[in-house]
Amino acid sequence: MDVKFQEGWLSSAQRIASPNFDARPAGEAVSLIVLHSISLPPEAFGGPYVAALFTNTLDCSAHPYFAQLIDTRVSTHFFIRRDGGLIQFVSTADRAWHAGKSRWQGRENCNDFSIGIELEGSERQAFAAAQYAALWPLLAALRAHYPVRAIVGHEHVAPGRKTDPGPHFDWIALAKRLSSPDKTPITFPSLP
Repeated sequence: MDVKFQEGWLSSAQRIASPNFDARPAGEAVSLIVLHSISLPPEAFGGPYVAALFTNTLDCSAHPYFAQLIDTRVSTHFFIRRDGGLIQFVSTADRAWHAGKSRWQGRENCNDFSIGIELEGSERQAFAAAQYAALWPLLAALRAHYPVRAIVGHEHVAPGRKTDPGPHFDWIALAKRLSSPDKTPITFPSLP
């Protein structure tokens, strides 16, 4: 993967700009990555709806489930499709609106200091091998560019409110892949 960032945009990702972002607090460094899962409608993959949600162009009459998303304004930095396609919606220099009300290690408002990565999927199904093949180099690129100290799920920063990426995400493979004595130690959720 080409790991070049220009103004927070990764050159190897497809760029679809979301209007749902704002500036990080002055002097705030990215130290956390939050992993999510999303499918629209639930359990449906491959359609245009996730990108439409993140760009405020979702036709909420297209499916009954979408009625609850009227006036929703959310985004993420990166979205990894089932086939491994990588889309970036918000510059990593900016604050995407992905974690909502959240807390990590005593700090509130995780959007201030985190990068959000959405995986196309659900809590009921395993993620695709192509998604992990895209996620590993993305995480390595982000770690090379930012002082990342922890990689967690939405469920870990918003417990009781969120449950993604869910039980099928392979935290053990992630920990094995990114832990090494010559790099900054990374905090992961408690592993089974």
